Amino acid sequence: MCSTANLELVKSIGADQVIDYTREDFARSGEAYDVVVDNVGNAPFSRVKGSLKRGGRLLLVVGTLSDMLLAPLVSLGSGKRVIPVPARPRAEDLRFLAGLAESGSFKPVIDRRYPFERIVEAHRYVDTGRKRGNVVVTM
Repeated sequence: MCSTANLELVKSIGADQVIDYTREDFARSGEAYDVVVDNVGNAPFSRVKGSLKRGGRLLLVVGTLSDMLLAPLVSLGSGKRVIPVPARPRAEDLRFLAGLAESGSFKPVIDRRYPFERIVEAHRYVDTGRKRGNVVVTM
């Protein structure tokens, strides 16, 4: 899911299906999904529960503290699960990603680079919600 301006970018890195969120609300489309991954913090269970198939999962990569803490409770009895996904970097995961990058399967998108001395500016840019890909801080 992305804005109109990023449709081609998202397709170019391998997406099979892309939803333009400026034109379509996936949570109201009538489609049902096995998994919804919220990387931005705008898809709480209350919004997407109708878009999850029975047994479906909502992975909260980004969410409010209350979303994360209440995840085990909000899905009780629904046949759907909310799974908070706190980042836990592991060496084996980095090796796996490195292998994908070497093979050309993983195509990182770098929007901007900032030297460490401009980290405040980098954060301000990320906080605008308009970045296209990753923002890299160099040391």
